Amino acid sequence: MLAPMLYCNNRSKGKNKEKVNNLVLFDQPTYDKLLAEAPKWKMISQSIMSDRMRIGGSLARAAIQELAAKGLIRPVVKHAKQLIYTRASGDASAAT
Repeated sequence: MLAPMLYCNNRSKGKNKEKVNNLVLFDQPTYDKLLAEAPKWKMISQSIMSDRMRIGGSLARAAIQELAAKGLIRPVVKHAKQLIYTRASGDASAAT
């Protein structure tokens, strides 16, 4: 009778991490913050932008592409899995 009691599910469920509520579409204040702050960062990647701006990963990828098209940031590493950018300096030779 005591043996089945030993195998009860008394294990802990583990620590539950708080879920983040990231944006999936830009609102005007967040978009203005993106244009003002992101080009000043030393290193820009999808994960960094998602954390700092509280936006989703897909939106961060689109924002990085838009900033690169405007010439506000320049690529450091363009890999299929991870894109790393940096702020665009005034020096044209640094972009090569």
